[in-house]
Amino acid sequence: MAPNPAPSHTLSRPDAGRSRRRLAAVVASLAALSLVSACGYGSKADDKSSDTKANSTAAGGNSTGAKLSADTVKIGYFANLTHGTALVGLQEGLFQKELGATQIKTQVFNAGPSEIEALNAGSIDIGWIGPSPAINGYTKSDGKSLKIIGGSASGGVKLVVNPAKISSLDDLKGKKIATPQLGNTQDVALLNYLAGKGYKVEATSGAGDVSVVRTDNKVTPDAYKQGSIDGAWVPEPTASKLVTLGAKVLLDEKDVWPDKKFVITNIIVSQKFLKEHPDVVEAVLRGSVNTNAFIKSSPYKAKADANEAIKQATGNALEPAVLDPAWADIDFLDDPLANTLQAEADHAVTAGLLKLPRSSSAGAGANLDGIYDLTLLNKVLAAQGQASVADAGLGAK
Repeated sequence: MAPNPAPSHTLSRPDAGRSRRRLAAVVASLAALSLVSACGYGSKADDKSSDTKANSTAAGGNSTGAKLSADTVKIGYFANLTHGTALVGLQEGLFQKELGATQIKTQVFNAGPSEIEALNAGSIDIGWIGPSPAINGYTKSDGKSLKIIGGSASGGVKLVVNPAKISSLDDLKGKKIATPQLGNTQDVALLNYLAGKGYKVEATSGAGDVSVVRTDNKVTPDAYKQGSIDGAWVPEPTASKLVTLGAKVLLDEKDVWPDKKFVITNIIVSQKFLKEHPDVVEAVLRGSVNTNAFIKSSPYKAKADANEAIKQATGNALEPAVLDPAWADIDFLDDPLANTLQAEADHAVTAGLLKLPRSSSAGAGANLDGIYDLTLLNKVLAAQGQASVADAGLGAK
């Protein structure tokens, strides 16, 4: 059955001025929740560090060119399909090609907070990360730790359910639906959707007309097999893993967003590194843009690259029945989709997860003004004859 769209009031783009004021108050509350980015199925590997010189050179990267202003650049990411730009670009040597003799060191993370901590400590310089930890890291540092410098991925999130218990979106009442974690991006999306459909759910406990059960993506498939959940609102490849266990896709989150796009992965950089080594940051962004172009032009090779990178990081490749549909549902793009970052924060309020103060202003709590610096990305895009991307009024002043 085709999904019914959520009511339009939950989907409309926020007014820019009002949204910035609301967002400032929202992110102050998000910081208190210590949000994390959702990891994909099987992504709970221990943090790992590696020097990618051998891999990137073998894949065609050029590490013999001129060195830029830094000897090395330390890059963090998840071993997860929604971080496919990082996985493919490193595997193909596309970042190293742009960096010349400046070498790459990588670190694989399994949660957003640990990646933010590493960025703050100088253990990494640039990272691929989800929207919630990027917001949290920025606000907790009073806007001093990081900048979002580019987009990476959109989509790749679905509501999948047990078809023996749920046959339509009207059957959700009384059912148990999993999300990866309280307050994470998918949790907020589900709560917002349920609120828009008229269901009452106490956001913190998850109790209500629909029971929202916070379950780590790694164990969600087992919970589904055991019958302790009736479905899940989860990112890929967890959604596709559940489908192999007999679940059915009830709703693709793309269908409740304007233009069917919403941010799932951003690129962030330490403000210190950006200031000291803009040439290195520009080279990484050029590698990212080139990687996204490669993914579009060579989707099968890119998919194989991503799976090989996941295998190297976690010890396990994804089976084709999981990999193929999951990869197909993710859009890799350079635009950070800044308007949707605003909307995702606003959805936390709509869902009832977060409360706004009676009087909100840009000075009430943390301020997201300046979280984006898309200057270098737009420079790279212009050099390739591509259109610039917007920061929704939250760019560097």
